[in-house]
Amino acid sequence: PSADGARLEGWVVLPRGYAAARGPYPLVVNIHGGPHAAFGSGFQFGAQLLAARGYAVLYTNPRGSTGYGEKFLWATWGGWGVLDYQDIMAGVDHLMKRYALDPRRLGVMGYSYGGFMTNWIITQTQRFAAAVAGAGVSNWISDYGTADIPRTKESEFYGPPWEARSGELLRRQSPITWAGNVVTPTLFVHGESDFRVPIEQAE
Repeated sequence: PSADGARLEGWVVLPRGYAAARGPYPLVVNIHGGPHAAFGSGFQFGAQLLAARGYAVLYTNPRGSTGYGEKFLWATWGGWGVLDYQDIMAGVDHLMKRYALDPRRLGVMGYSYGGFMTNWIITQTQRFAAAVAGAGVSNWISDYGTADIPRTKESEFYGPPWEARSGELLRRQSPITWAGNVVTPTLFVHGESDFRVPIEQAE
């Protein structure tokens, strides 16, 4: 369930040969892109690869994901990293109670929106031992002037950086604003030809 009690759909892939008596196992949280996308019940190669190497893998559809109605879909407007963060962490907490998982060996990863959420998560909590952020936004203000889709900021944060309300939202929801809180070792993965989330976001 999410922080407000809503039922969320998500999946856990358990390590090959999982047995509680052999635990605790490390857990990797994998966050999808979008945010207006969703994991389905199809084969997830990355999750299966990690499970074959002894990791449990959690992949959820937090608020902002598709497939759960309009209210759920647009719940992140004006606040990427607020309700969606609560949902992802509620999923982690749920698994920690249900399975033999090691709270000292948690990892988080994602690409695009998942990269943003990875950046955000490591600024909000020190629970994760490692992180991999792929093509993630770190600074909404600089992203506005370099990305090929400024409309995302203008719609989902209610305007451009130079307007008072939207400028404050863009600053407050930028992971770089909270970078002083980070202790998690993080690998940043990015492409020099990425126009959607330019490489300066990782740099």
